[in-house]
Amino acid sequence: MANENSIALITGANKGLGLEMARQLGQKGVMVVLGARDEDKGEAAASQLRDEGIDARAIRLDVTNAADRVAAAAFLEKTFGRLDILVNNAGIALEGFGGGAASTTKGETLRHTFETNFFAQVEMTQAVLPLIRKSAAGRIVNMSSILGSQGLHADPKSPIYSAKSLSYDASKTALNSFTIHLAYELRDTTIKVNSAHPGWVKTDMGTSAAPMEIVDGAKTGVELALLGEDGPTGGYFHLGKLLPW
Repeated sequence: MANENSIALITGANKGLGLEMARQLGQKGVMVVLGARDEDKGEAAASQLRDEGIDARAIRLDVTNAADRVAAAAFLEKTFGRLDILVNNAGIALEGFGGGAASTTKGETLRHTFETNFFAQVEMTQAVLPLIRKSAAGRIVNMSSILGSQGLHADPKSPIYSAKSLSYDASKTALNSFTIHLAYELRDTTIKVNSAHPGWVKTDMGTSAAPMEIVDGAKTGVELALLGEDGPTGGYFHLGKLLPW
């Protein structure tokens, strides 16, 4: 897709992977809108990007807040008239990774996790989809995780077999299902929808124990956001490689 004059909305973008994806997209000529729950932190991040020569703006956006989602869509429509790229990046891991056993995970934890990692992602996408339909080549990237792979979780030989946290893992599996269903619905359009596994990255969520740097963790999401006309849709990727659902 043409990067120049493209408009991207990245949720959870005031730090970590969201901010780095915004930076890398901006370096490719994309105008980036940073969604952040804390408006001041979002503006500070956007200012940092502008200092680097990137066209960036910030909006208050708590993806779990319906009013914020509506306001974000209204801002994009009034300011740009369309949206070319949506990166659903905001997410939480209340029990860490490998810390939520199926027999003891509380319903409250499941509901809170799904509210942010799944329901809000679906509703955020639905809120701006009319604007993405106005793009010549819309791209939707759902930031998932390898921990959403049912196939790998069920395989005793897989690297994630023992890394099970029901609330987080199941929410990412559900997000992957949304990717499949939405890609099917939009199969006859120019819009492409894919899930991305960034890797285990040194973020607040990933901790300093992670092997990947943020700059590398951002690459998969950025690649999927900038797919060309012949690129895939309805897939689940990490650094260009397909993952099993």
